[in-house]
Amino acid sequence: MDSAETSQVRLHAWADGDFWLLQRANSPEMTEHLGGPESEEKLIDRHRRYVGLGPGCMYRVTSADTGDTVGSIGFWEREWRGEKVWETGWGVLPEFQGHGFAAAAARAVVEEARAAGEHQYLHAFPSVDHLASNAVCRRAGFELLGTAEFEYPKGHWITSNDWRVDLGEG
Repeated sequence: MDSAETSQVRLHAWADGDFWLLQRANSPEMTEHLGGPESEEKLIDRHRRYVGLGPGCMYRVTSADTGDTVGSIGFWEREWRGEKVWETGWGVLPEFQGHGFAAAAARAVVEEARAAGEHQYLHAFPSVDHLASNAVCRRAGFELLGTAEFEYPKGHWITSNDWRVDLGEG
């Protein structure tokens, strides 16, 4: 899908021209709960994965009102506790935080994952210390299952909350 929309946000499938957004989000402030900023080489590799992601999709998120790019979100396949599930993650640029864009984008990505089929559940794994991302999960209708030790990025272990949406409901 090229674009999905809610009343507050539009999701645009990640494209070659979206690399600047990865660079913009690669700040200490934006990566505090993700192991810190990445090298330019890792950003280039990430961008290539995002452009060619499948199954799943990464998106550039824009404001439905202004068209401004406010951040990114996506869903991808992973193995979790012996089954294949969708996982999601997001980032909202600092100047757009606190306006509900992340929760709106999370609700939209739930619908995209539901439409993609394939898996019963969509999970999010924010650090237990990342209050804003945990609030996004709550506002977007995810169910808190508990905590889990989670590796992200590779070699960096954190205690995360395991939030889940049943894609068969709704």
